[in-house]
Amino acid sequence: MCDSTRPESDKYGIRIRATKLTDAVLQRANIQRGYTLVIWRGRHVNEPTELSHDEASAYWEDVLIAARALIRHYRPLKMNYETLGNSLPHLHTHLIPRYPQDPAPGRPFPLLPQDGSEPLIPEEELQKDASTLRRLLGYDSTE
Repeated sequence: MCDSTRPESDKYGIRIRATKLTDAVLQRANIQRGYTLVIWRGRHVNEPTELSHDEASAYWEDVLIAARALIRHYRPLKMNYETLGNSLPHLHTHLIPRYPQDPAPGRPFPLLPQDGSEPLIPEEELQKDASTLRRLLGYDSTE
């Protein structure tokens, strides 16, 4: 993640918001509609505890801003926030909307490491969602 050029779109997802310190990326993998990563783009850290007070405030504010847009657009029953880093040691938070048709009601979402073989959300649907989320987040990808 540290070496990323911060593309607007790649094989993993479409960026729906960018700040100086974070990117929010709507995922292409059809794991859960609205599944988004908020990725720390400041200096390399593995844990949120490695952030300064100001960095932590900015990071968590960006996570909450992205989550609010996802909630507004997708209307999930609940939003899960997972800051793992077990398989990819770089600070990032998974935002996972939870719906009535949930694969694990009342339990953590069964999120597995992705290997690229996951089915993808249809491109037209993904682009439409990304466009709506960018509008909700006030993000212009052409800036």
